[in-house]
Amino acid sequence: TVIVLSLGIAGPLVAAMFFTDDIAKIGTVMGEIDGILNQPELVRPEGKYDLPNLDISLENVYFAYDEKEVLKGINLTIPQGKITAFVGPSGSGKSTIAKLIASFWDVTGGLITIGGKSVKEISTDQLNDLISYVSQDNYLFNDTVRNNIRMGKPEASDSEVEQIAKASGCHEFIMNLEHGYETVVGGAGGHLSGGERQRIAIARAMLKNAPIVILDEATSALDSISEKKIQDSIQKLVKGRTTLIVAHRLSTIRNADRIAVIGNGNVLESGSYEELMEKKGVFYQMEHL
Repeated sequence: TVIVLSLGIAGPLVAAMFFTDDIAKIGTVMGEIDGILNQPELVRPEGKYDLPNLDISLENVYFAYDEKEVLKGINLTIPQGKITAFVGPSGSGKSTIAKLIASFWDVTGGLITIGGKSVKEISTDQLNDLISYVSQDNYLFNDTVRNNIRMGKPEASDSEVEQIAKASGCHEFIMNLEHGYETVVGGAGGHLSGGERQRIAIARAMLKNAPIVILDEATSALDSISEKKIQDSIQKLVKGRTTLIVAHRLSTIRNADRIAVIGNGNVLESGSYEELMEKKGVFYQMEHL
């Protein structure tokens, strides 16, 4: 009896050993979810303001992730209708500034204003209407290509979606998909390549037609061919808009009206491309690495 029982118990024990990895994964995922759910809510008012302009100003802005201070007194102005680019090493705070302007988090200290109004005093709905945010890892829903683009403007007609797709350079590859605009992109856009997902995200932002555009390293993970196509789309997207570009490759921001070099949580220097090259400071050294 003992021998029979010992042989029978081996299978469940082996199965239980395989579950230990899954239990560890569940613990990690649940910890991350719990961390998100326990974050304090962003308190924003209702209603909308008539903003006199769309100049963005950062006044002595500080920000920390838990105990780690990332921004240490940023002072910067992003003028309306101009292209401002942020460059600097990884971890310098470039993307953090972009996310704070989009009001993903609240600043630890200082003030961020749009049109002279603190972002804390602008409703979430109005901020969402004002800003198009395009990052390097945009999410596509498990829906058709047409509906993923239409999320930028839910009331848009089919013809509007297709016109925007043509303007952003998406139409050709969409028509080569099995069902064209009715092709389901899969979970997180898994049925498309990285470049195709990014171009759909830019088309979505173009359809939204927001007056402020934030491009957070939107082309950093792409090959040179996909990057060229997306850069063409971006030039159409940002025309005449207040634009902030967080740049990974310096070649992508030479035409910016102003470039700010971010390092160690501060603005190290700023100016046009030509001015920064003449200074032969930090930006000049980065360009010649």
